[in-house]
Amino acid sequence: MIKIESLTFQYDGGGEPALRDISLDVEPGGFIGIIGPAGAGKTTLARAIGGMVPHHYKGDFYGSVIVDSMDTVENRMTDISRVVGTVFQDVESQIISSVVEDEMLYGLENFGIPRGEIEERLTFALRQVGIEDLRCRTIASLSGGQRQKVAIASIIALRPKVLLLDEPTGELDPGSSRMVFSLLKEMNERYGLTVIVIEQKIMLLSEFAKQLIVLNEGKIYCSGPVRQVLERAKELEGIGVNCPRVASLAISLKEAGCGEMPVCINVDEAETMVRGLLR
Repeated sequence: MIKIESLTFQYDGGGEPALRDISLDVEPGGFIGIIGPAGAGKTTLARAIGGMVPHHYKGDFYGSVIVDSMDTVENRMTDISRVVGTVFQDVESQIISSVVEDEMLYGLENFGIPRGEIEERLTFALRQVGIEDLRCRTIASLSGGQRQKVAIASIIALRPKVLLLDEPTGELDPGSSRMVFSLLKEMNERYGLTVIVIEQKIMLLSEFAKQLIVLNEGKIYCSGPVRQVLERAKELEGIGVNCPRVASLAISLKEAGCGEMPVCINVDEAETMVRGLLR
């Protein structure tokens, strides 16, 4: 679905490359989490996958990004956006209409979706994100979290092959954050949607993602299945990644001689682990 080869990118006026020699393959139906410290290049990588780099953000671009057989340099943003639906943390820059329904209709109509499909898609997306009651609300009357959900629903309605989200839960409370990830999991498993998420809430991300990619200083520091990456939690904390405390706990107990045990990714697993040690 996505193949990146030797990607290096430096913004115009930037002192150092934001990305350095990135090579990455994302298979169709993957659920990828991207993590890393501030300034690691996460958002730039998302922009490159979505084609905004180099079409909207100019600079020196080396290597290639291929999305669904399309070279992002050689193809138009319009064509790329039909495959990659992007939701950035700053949803204010994405929302252009004054009413929720109009915001969703804007994308559907501009993509030339047949009129007979529009109502079905709109209703489906609103229901999936749990905001059916907001359909006729003005954007100005919504909270930050509600606007984030509108942005996600607008992309889901377009039915892209790839859903790319940059910190989608930044404005959401814990319950709504879990709801968003549950939705992403359902879209990934039921409809085969490829999901790529940049997220600071690493414990939540780790419960849902199938693979983690760690960026640091514009490079891929490490990548692999979630538990495999979190086995390096203490090392990752050294570069500024806030790994789940339950993962660090499991590693510390293992180092203290408490036996072999898998890295925990949530509180329930940590409780089971500790109870087992106390028997």
